[in-house]
Amino acid sequence: MNELLIIADPRLMAERSRWLDTLGHERRLSAHTLNAYERDTRQFLAFLTGHLGGPATIEDIHALRPADFRAFLAARRKDGAGARSLGRNLAGLRSLLRYLEKKGLVNAAGAAAVRSPKQPKSLPKPLSDKQAITVVSDEAQLHEEPWIAARDAAVLTLLYGCGLRISEALDLKPQDFSPGATSLRITGKGNKTRLVPLLAIVVEAVDHYRATCPYHLDADGPLFRGARGGKLQPGIIQHGMQKLRGAFGLPDTATPHALRHSFATHLLAGGGDLRTIQELLGHASLSTTQVYTGVDSSRLLEVYDRAHPRA
Repeated sequence: MNELLIIADPRLMAERSRWLDTLGHERRLSAHTLNAYERDTRQFLAFLTGHLGGPATIEDIHALRPADFRAFLAARRKDGAGARSLGRNLAGLRSLLRYLEKKGLVNAAGAAAVRSPKQPKSLPKPLSDKQAITVVSDEAQLHEEPWIAARDAAVLTLLYGCGLRISEALDLKPQDFSPGATSLRITGKGNKTRLVPLLAIVVEAVDHYRATCPYHLDADGPLFRGARGGKLQPGIIQHGMQKLRGAFGLPDTATPHALRHSFATHLLAGGGDLRTIQELLGHASLSTTQVYTGVDSSRLLEVYDRAHPRA
């Protein structure tokens, strides 16, 4: 499928642009989600160009049946898309159709009638406490430049010491670390904020990086900088973790995000309360935290038995 050949009715494209603007400004979806929805609907329009034999119009969208959406998903699967990608494809299309339906332009029943692909169940695999402590140390970082080694150690320490997502760590600013601060205010998914405690080892790692960084760090600018002074990109940290896997014989599952899993799992193993861990991670649902930490049913019941006043 050549996406450069996408042709769609200008009216449909204009409504799609307004839908994306609504998602960004009113619903405040993350840039990552917006990019995914833009790409998903662009792929769908590319499919319709061949499927319908011409540029898709709003009237064409209105006339689509469940079989048409299933044909799109089948084409995506043939191109190698997995169940997670297909589920997101369908979610983006349903969102666009609901937007058009509210404006009285289409009927969204066709997409709603299509069952979402069954998602594979996979539990995250945290690092052991020894492995996590090793990879976040300054000495473990494989860089000749001391400040870059200190930078990577500080980022990884934030992931393991505070349970941050990598995007949350890289969005931090120097002003977030006020003198004597004991917590961080983090803005996570859905623009929701949460407070996470600052361990002394996290503060030390960030202070060491700031002391060695050769660039001036404006209070409201990005805290973590790339080698040329721009905002540090996630791929740099992911690539660094890949080298650490080779150097220390770690499994392929040892990724930056695995340090967030490790934060939650090690807290729970140490007797942490599941509800508190949920708040620290910024999860909307306790069931998400349960899966995230790999806790089994007996462990979950143990937490409730210990904490519930009527247990």
